Amino acid sequence: IADAEDIQTWIQAGIRDSKTVADRKIIEFDKLIRSSRRAVIKTVFCGMNRYNDLMAKPRANLNKLLAWQHAKALEQALAAKRVPWGLLDQFSKKDLVSEYFSTPEFELRMRTKAEDDPVVAAASVVARAEFVRQMKRLSDLAGETLVKGAGPKVKEQASVILEKFGAPRLREFAKLHFRTAYEVVSAAGKLDELPLKKPAAKVPFRRL
Repeated sequence: IADAEDIQTWIQAGIRDSKTVADRKIIEFDKLIRSSRRAVIKTVFCGMNRYNDLMAKPRANLNKLLAWQHAKALEQALAAKRVPWGLLDQFSKKDLVSEYFSTPEFELRMRTKAEDDPVVAAASVVARAEFVRQMKRLSDLAGETLVKGAGPKVKEQASVILEKFGAPRLREFAKLHFRTAYEVVSAAGKLDELPLKKPAAKVPFRRL
C-alpha cells in the first residue's frame, strides 16, 4: 500500500515489473521500497519444507496456495492501513483470492499484466527479492549456486545434494511433486528413503 509520494519516488528510481530486473538490482529496489516511511509492505512466505507438506496433501493446488498467501498478506496490510481498493495481477481465470478473503468496504480488482501499475510492480519486486534471498540461502547450504528449471544441470545438482545430505533432505531444496524430483530419486534407487508418487506419463506434444 503506497501513497502518491512513494509511487513517484519508485517510478523515478526505475522500479518496474520484477521479471525485467536483474537479481542484484532487485535487492536494491526492495531496500528502497521497504525504506518508504508511508508505505505498508506485508509478505507471506512458504519455505520448501512447508511447501512440500502442503503440496503433498490430497487435492493440493498451487493456484489455491498462491491465492491463500495473497489473501493473508492483504489482510495484514489492510490491518495496518485501510484503503478502499487494491489491484491484483490475475494469475488464474477464476477469482480464487476472494475465497480466502472478505473485507467490507474494500474492492479487490484483478487484471492480467497488472505489473504496469507501479504499486503492483513494487509488490512483484518485494516478492522476487524474497525469492532471490531464499535461493542464496539454499545455494550457500548446498555449497554451489543452484540452477533453476528442470534441465540436465538441475538433475546433476539434485543428485549431488541427494548424495551429500541424504534423500530425505532433498525436500529442503526441491519441489517434490515435480517430475524432476521423482526422476532423480528413482535413478538413485532412493525411493525407499524418500517415497514419491510416480508422475503421470508425459503426453506427446502435437502441433494442431
